[in-house]
Amino acid sequence: MNKSDKISGAEAVIRCLIEEDVNLIYGYPGGAIMPIYDELYKFQDKLNHVLTRHEQGATHAAQGYARVSGKVGVVTATSGPGATNLVTGIADAQIDSTPMVCITGQVASHLLGSDAFQETDIIGISTPVTKWNCQITKAVDIPKIIAKAFYIAKSGRPGPVLIDITKDAQFEMMNFKYEKCKSIRSYKPMPDYSLKDINSAVSLINSAKKPLIVWGQGVILGNAENEFKEFIEKTGIPAAWTILGLSALPTEHPLNVGMVGMHGNYGPNVLTNQCDLLIAIGMRFDDRVTGNLETYAKQAKIIHLEIDPAEVNKNVDVDIAVLGNVKKTLPLITKNVTKNSHKDWLSKFQSYYKVEYEKVIKDDIHPSKHGLTMGEVVREINEASNGNAIIVTDVGQHQMVACRYASFKQSKSNVTSGGLGTMGFALPAALGAKMGAPKREVVAIIGDGGYQMTIQELGTIFQTGSAVKIVVLNNEYLGMVRQWQQMFFEKRYASTEMINPDFVAIAKGYYIDAKKVDKRKELKSSVKKMLNSKKPYFLEVKVEKEANVFPMIPSGASVSDVRLE
Repeated sequence: MNKSDKISGAEAVIRCLIEEDVNLIYGYPGGAIMPIYDELYKFQDKLNHVLTRHEQGATHAAQGYARVSGKVGVVTATSGPGATNLVTGIADAQIDSTPMVCITGQVASHLLGSDAFQETDIIGISTPVTKWNCQITKAVDIPKIIAKAFYIAKSGRPGPVLIDITKDAQFEMMNFKYEKCKSIRSYKPMPDYSLKDINSAVSLINSAKKPLIVWGQGVILGNAENEFKEFIEKTGIPAAWTILGLSALPTEHPLNVGMVGMHGNYGPNVLTNQCDLLIAIGMRFDDRVTGNLETYAKQAKIIHLEIDPAEVNKNVDVDIAVLGNVKKTLPLITKNVTKNSHKDWLSKFQSYYKVEYEKVIKDDIHPSKHGLTMGEVVREINEASNGNAIIVTDVGQHQMVACRYASFKQSKSNVTSGGLGTMGFALPAALGAKMGAPKREVVAIIGDGGYQMTIQELGTIFQTGSAVKIVVLNNEYLGMVRQWQQMFFEKRYASTEMINPDFVAIAKGYYIDAKKVDKRKELKSSVKKMLNSKKPYFLEVKVEKEANVFPMIPSGASVSDVRLE
């Protein structure tokens, strides 16, 4: 490249993104990142920028996009409040292992530390919630840092990376050369597996009489769905899922025994404390899964298949740890285990399911009472979509109900905020999911509380024309908090009742077709009309105000103390 062929740091950023095969960015412009946006304007034929209505919306949209596409979500924002508005989404992506690269503008380097207008130490702020972050003050560093960012974000256990670029670095001229990053000294994203550990795992599996598998998102992130299915079908072991693992195995698979955790299914929770072998695959023993650690699976041998060594023995001591991507390690185990069937053990799960069905599920999805239930809305969506929709949920009662009752036939169909539990996640994440899988139906199921936290992203949906289907289950409460207040705080409903606006009028104000349903006889036809629409559609369903979600494991209780009422 000749001296006259030099380009600005801002243009280098855009060219780096193109080299990384990025074609979609979510963001919001501002003063400190304006040079990058000026260059972005010149590359509109190669990069589609989606203007969200809030920077947090940009991060959640990028998460939804990444979760269904398997690609890295990309976000751009300006300095100061623009950057700090990204932090919630970054933290969400960090705990849920979502690959994301966030690029923020920063004040000029000579102003750093001077409390300049819209200056914030976003590197210091984001350090605890990023997989890696870096500030760039020289244009020449842009290509190698961006290459490193993408490599770190998507390798090993994925996560978010933030790059902060000063304004003078964006204007500075440089000779451009880009090389994708393939390795970093001292960073080992893929730990070595041990054949000894694999053989030990095989031995435990072959001798187990009552084994139980609990799988998480690691199966999906590792693209190991087929390998996982082959493993459980050869071993005949019942398999239960965490909410982020949901959809890796078809809902109707005979060895899929349901969800574990606070609002999980009765059988897999109770029988966790009766199994003789617990095989954890790509999950991290979150407290909502384990309940009281002092009583969690103490009778069982435990095998943990995990890509991140930091998760091994962090919460639960295990007998055997098989490190590595389960796409590589599971087939080595499957090859050597004895083909088996655990019919008597599996029948125990089926027996517990029958009890749960009579006491909980039947009234949730086929209610005889007057008020509409969240469960029957999810059932209607299942039937109308034939289990082929991507379901995006927010956080709260509706999330637990949707995870319990949604039916999935293919992977990457469940998008939710797991570890951080971010209200406001679903609406922008559904937009990102639709753009990441444009040929699939995307239905956002949201509570009336979380919906209002990012309701402005209706503007983004309208502007992009993305045919997202939005279902708000309106019980006029912050339902999950109210449930806890009812059960553990003597019905003192402190600050949980919602006085809501006219949701239909708001949707129509954004030129989105909308309808409100409060009668059972209207539900089926309204859901079908929504799913048949080729445009964005909003459906409000008035559900019972004080319904609770069961089963439930009270906080701090054992998984075997799960309550059905």
